Amino acid sequence: MYLRKTDGPRVVTLPDGTILSRDDLPDPETRRWVASRKAIVAKAVMHGLIKRSDALSRYNLSDEELTDWIRGVQRHGLSGLKVTRIDTLRGAR
Repeated sequence: MYLRKTDGPRVVTLPDGTILSRDDLPDPETRRWVASRKAIVAKAVMHGLIKRSDALSRYNLSDEELTDWIRGVQRHGLSGLKVTRIDTLRGAR
């Protein structure tokens, strides 16, 4: 079996005991960002699986967008990334 050389770890263990690997990351060509895919990218950045700059370029994200994803996961978990819950969690205007 051949393993490609990569920068950083191949897998990280999350605080809940689950293991996140580079294979779990969404495809770079992803166009439909559901909450579960956003959460995987946010957790990968938060726990050092990929660098923030790599995530921004790989998924063509803005810094603000990735920051919002990370903040949503930290504060509310997966439900913090669901579009239908944004107004409720942020406080309706």
